[in-house]
Amino acid sequence: MPAEAVAAAVADAHRREWGYVLAATVRVTRDIDLAEECVQDAYAKALTSWRSDGLPARPAAWLTTVAKRRALDALRRQTSFDRRLPLLVDDDIAAGTEAGGPAPGEGEPSDDRLRLVFTCCHPALAPEAQVALTLRLLCGLTTGEVARAFLVSEPTMAARITRAKKKIAAARIPYRVPAAAELPARIDAVLTVVHLLFTTGHTAPLGPGLVRNDLVERALDLARMLRLLLPGDADVAGLLALILITDSRRATRVSDDGRLLLLQQQDRRRWDRKAIAEGLGLVEEALRRRPPGRFALQAAIAAVHAEAPTWDATDWPRIVGFYDQLRSTWPSPVVALNRAVAVGMAAGPLAGLAELDSLVGEPQLRGYAYLPAARADFLRRLGRLVEARLAYEEALALTGNEVERQYLAGRLEEIAR
Repeated sequence: MPAEAVAAAVADAHRREWGYVLAATVRVTRDIDLAEECVQDAYAKALTSWRSDGLPARPAAWLTTVAKRRALDALRRQTSFDRRLPLLVDDDIAAGTEAGGPAPGEGEPSDDRLRLVFTCCHPALAPEAQVALTLRLLCGLTTGEVARAFLVSEPTMAARITRAKKKIAAARIPYRVPAAAELPARIDAVLTVVHLLFTTGHTAPLGPGLVRNDLVERALDLARMLRLLLPGDADVAGLLALILITDSRRATRVSDDGRLLLLQQQDRRRWDRKAIAEGLGLVEEALRRRPPGRFALQAAIAAVHAEAPTWDATDWPRIVGFYDQLRSTWPSPVVALNRAVAVGMAAGPLAGLAELDSLVGEPQLRGYAYLPAARADFLRRLGRLVEARLAYEEALALTGNEVERQYLAGRLEEIAR
């Protein structure tokens, strides 16, 4: 098999299967650093083995087997192997289950990735570390990509992830889905992880493609598992609704020639109406809780867009109202930014620009490309083209996704003309 084809297959397996392979290997090692090392070795071995032997029928299973074998070899070399050996099989694994594999009960979620999420989201860890560590381990995101999701520097994020790993090892945090009584203390962090996983895939921070389908699908799978685990939880329903409705537009966000299509340019006839219908039912369920949670409110905003037959028919005042509720429930600079854009759509670009200008000094929005991009759009609509050009240039300098960069460069060309 040609080296280029093998490299492409390994890269694709990394994007799609990293979380699965690592989660299954952690189940054996109970040591995150050792598991990461073994999984990296497995991917390195794939570069040579797949070239001589051909691509395996099930790449994830091949990688998992190699990583687990390396892990077991490493554990046997350690003087603590005898102490660790009883941990190789969970108490809840039935006799006859394959070592290291899940033992699903009737109707229970059984994915090792869900175990890894809950391990990383243990209340002994700081909330920011819980989310960052899960994105790094479960999704194989680089430290730089995780840092961008949190709007912090890469060294800061690297230190945060390292501290979290050490805390898990020192506290011997168990690798399992918690019992029902423990879930309330853990679920908010898990939902935050899945949401950030989705948003990172929905618009990739870096790279040539607008969407990372593997991350989006992984987030959807985890949200559905959580729904099985907690069928009556309004926050879980809200998150699943948000993902379904937002992702229903995936096929229409980029034109056939690769150009970014904004919401007003998309062909709504091509939106996934089955996903929207499922999402709308979940929104209705999630909004029954008083007060509604942050995911329910975000899903309600997405639902307003999904139900509008055209862009011009969008109920912007209603969206602003939902953002007002969201800002009270979950105040954050990004929520304030999105609300400001909605105000501009409801009350005109001058009102929106005033809201955005009040956020310019917000420390967390420094380096966040969507703030200057939103300002540039309102300035352009107001005819203040010199200021708009500067704002578009700032946004372009902060944007790593190639599809978004091409869109911003096109706006600059329009202004120049």
